[in-house]
Parts: sequence; C-alpha cells; structure tokens
Amino acid sequence: MRTVIVGGSHGLGLEIARNRTKQGDSVVITSRSADRAAEVSDELGDGSSGVVLELADPATIAPAFADIDRVDNLVITAIDRDQNTLENYDPVAAVRLATIKLVSYTEIVHALRPKMHDDSAVVIFGGRAKDRPYPGSTTVSTVNGGVVGMVHSLVTELKPIRVNALHPGIIGDSPYWASKPAAIEATLARTPTGRLATMADIAGAVDFLLTNRGVNGVQLDVDNGWLLL
Repeated sequence: MRTVIVGGSHGLGLEIARNRTKQGDSVVITSRSADRAAEVSDELGDGSSGVVLELADPATIAPAFADIDRVDNLVITAIDRDQNTLENYDPVAAVRLATIKLVSYTEIVHALRPKMHDDSAVVIFGGRAKDRPYPGSTTVSTVNGGVVGMVHSLVTELKPIRVNALHPGIIGDSPYWASKPAAIEATLARTPTGRLATMADIAGAVDFLLTNRGVNGVQLDVDNGWLLL
C-alpha cells in the first residue's frame, strides 16, 4: 500500500505515518521544509519518501506530487493554528487558514485523483471546534465546519473511492496540547471517560476509516464523548 500523509512530518501526522509504516505501507509524507521531509522519510525507512509542500500556495500542489504514480490511501492532516477573535480580527491570517484547509485540501485531492483507483480511501482532518467554538476560534470553527461539506461533496465526485472525515478533540499527549495543562484539565472535567484521546487513538481511528470498506461519508469524532457533558 502507498499512503500519502499531508502534514506527516510533525505531531498527529507523524504518528499516523509511523503507524502506517509499521503495517507495511510505503509512506509519502509532506513538509514545508526539505530538510524535515528528508529527516522524517529517513526515520520511516525503506520505501518512504518526502515531498516539499506549501499549502498556502495551492498552485504549487500539483507539481509537488507529479512524481507519485499510485495512491492507495490519502490522509490530509496539515493545519495552521489561527487564534483570531472577532474583536481583533486578522483577515490575512483568516484567508491563509481558509486557503490551507478548504482550497488546498480540495486541490490535493484533485491533484492526486488520477493516481487513485476504485479501492483507494481518503481521510480528511477537521476538528471539534466545528461544534464547540472557543474564544478566537471563529476561523478554525468555520473551516472545520467546511470540511463536513467538503467530504459530502467528495463522496459524490470521487465515487466509488471512499472519503471520510476525522474530527479530533483535545489530544492529551500531542506536542501542541501537552504544553497547555489548563485546557487539558478543563476538558477532562467534562469528558465522560475521564481520559483524553491519545495520538495512538487517532492513528487507530485513521486505520479504521482507511480499511473498513463499509464506511463512507462519515464524520468521526474522536474525543471520548466530551461534547456530551
């Protein structure tokens, strides 16, 4: 299997790349940095490779993927953080995030569609801010909500290729959230299981969406039910 993981050089994307490599996939990861792409592909081992990709510039996406000849699985995790309140709204930052998450995500699928086949699968990352906004999440909540519509559309346009979305909550052991103990504590207090999802949980959820051929057009929340309290 060849799995392309956009954003696979850090955080959740890297965890997913390591997991798919252990299962025997030939993994292609992307990074903004050529050095980082080479470093991670070397770590992942034989059969893995890295592609330099700048999602803020959609016109460069298709040329970056030109040398890839087959895609069995596509996982799109890459994201920029945007803390953008309405009171201090930064339209430049908002346009950048909307471009990355909506325009470039779609362009990635467009560029790689000719390399896919009927049994290929696509997983696109959104996030729980679509349902539970927080101060400064206006753009993040908007684009994650946009992922829902994107997946519904792609299911129709790519059929019979399966397309699903994964929406993580706060991931307790991710590099980003591990440095925010107050947010973790507050989320634990309203999580029914008393534990947060882990990066391993996210990687397992990706496996499920990629491999279960009965699952298509699903918006999978991985958060231990925290929205229910």
